[in-house]
Amino acid sequence: MRLWSIHPRYLDARGLVALWREGLLAQNVLLGNTRGYTNHPQLLRFKNTGNQVGAVATYLRFVADEANRRGYNFDRRKIVNRRIRNTIAVTDGQLCYEFRHLLKKLKKRDPERYKKLINVSEIEQHPLFDEVYGDVESWEVT
Repeated sequence: MRLWSIHPRYLDARGLVALWREGLLAQNVLLGNTRGYTNHPQLLRFKNTGNQVGAVATYLRFVADEANRRGYNFDRRKIVNRRIRNTIAVTDGQLCYEFRHLLKKLKKRDPERYKKLINVSEIEQHPLFDEVYGDVESWEVT
């Protein structure tokens, strides 16, 4: 499961669809609708909000927004009707780690997107997150 901290605009089509599916899986896990993935490290930041389902639902709405900008039709009815108003902190180290991880994937599966992103110097975070100074997050499996 990879719930990217970087803005979904960086993802290729395959990555965006995978993010949508993994976000929906995360939502089901946090709703208690599945027995697997309950202790997955990617879920910690959502669990720590005090409104874990609202946080992941808000996360998914931004993913669906990016899909709409690209002309895709993600079924928003799959997102529960909960929200979170505040942001979640994410370290700049985490953003850099994820961006490098994405570039490695894109180099093989979408060389054109890779070429467009290779010189990005300021990485934008997913709108649910607020960038703070720090190393790679402790929950990240490196």
